[in-house]
Amino acid sequence: MSFIEPVRRIVTEDDLVKWKEGQTHADIVEFVAELAKSVVGKTNDAECIVSESVQGLLNLLDDISAIIDKHPVADKSSSRFGKLEFKDVYDEITDTSVELMKKHIPSISTQPNGDASVELSVYLNESWGNRTRIDYGSGHELNFLAFLLCLRKLNIISKEDDTAVVLKVFNQYIAVMRLLQKEYWLEPAGSHGVWGLDDYHFLPFLFGAAQLSTHKHLRPKSIHDEDMVEMFHKKYMYFACIHFINSIKTASLRWHSPMLDDISGVKTWSKVSEGMQKMYIAEVLGKLPIIQHFFFGSILVAPEGCTPAREPHTHGAECDHTHHDNDSEEGLPAHQHTWGDCCGIKVPSAIAAREMEKSAPKPIPFD
Repeated sequence: MSFIEPVRRIVTEDDLVKWKEGQTHADIVEFVAELAKSVVGKTNDAECIVSESVQGLLNLLDDISAIIDKHPVADKSSSRFGKLEFKDVYDEITDTSVELMKKHIPSISTQPNGDASVELSVYLNESWGNRTRIDYGSGHELNFLAFLLCLRKLNIISKEDDTAVVLKVFNQYIAVMRLLQKEYWLEPAGSHGVWGLDDYHFLPFLFGAAQLSTHKHLRPKSIHDEDMVEMFHKKYMYFACIHFINSIKTASLRWHSPMLDDISGVKTWSKVSEGMQKMYIAEVLGKLPIIQHFFFGSILVAPEGCTPAREPHTHGAECDHTHHDNDSEEGLPAHQHTWGDCCGIKVPSAIAAREMEKSAPKPIPFD
């Protein structure tokens, strides 16, 4: 079978049921578990083998960082929402992604079934956020995971690369995303992103908890100790996430990140790690507002019997699904209680708020 451009296939709740029972869902769950297991007890700077393909991924991410540097923001004070220069960055990434992949990971274009870049470029391009809304959320993060899973299925990266994929590649991806978030004030994707683990990400918490799961001294409650966070944020992803949150939000975790505050009450990191994987399955892979944007091709195959493929997607386009006003078991609006919704009421970035506070003579309230 030749490679094809991936399309969306999950539209209805019935499709979602098929998705949860399908092979691609199972493959993602297994891949996440394998990646998490590979970094148990390891710090970010732990020694690991960096294969040629992993180094290619790191070089690709370097080139994407260079694209960001080419598009500085002209005005950092006139709007609380996302900066329009992000669209230029997004366009350049999508225009050059195939070229960059072939440059740094040439085996992508020499697969037995032909050139795989037609499929891989969709997942890579969708990893950076939404061009129209200038936002980012767990669905975009999932696209980068899908990109890595495709590489695994094509045997471009192997299970032996897992540790380096997390500690080197994924960590660098997060660094690029933090740069995009801070430079262009990306908004949280969804009206309730601010009530999730953080405004944007899930997986660094999941992998970070795995790193800490065998630590003899650190406990989940340590995230409340600023000195501990400062001491360990370069060594562990979880503490890096808390450090980032602390850098842009001044109130307590209980106020702006109640879920993280609740998790900090768990006694051991091993329990947090176990819970994070279950939560990812339920709150990211199990939510229609996120999965209706997932793409299926010949590598990551759509569940049998789900809605027929729609027209080829447009990178960064507005969401085109239907929102139901009252389809939850509790009788609440579907998006009212969903972590990491794909879209909804525009939420000013906390990064934007902090940056404007730095330049303003007095704090400016949210719009």
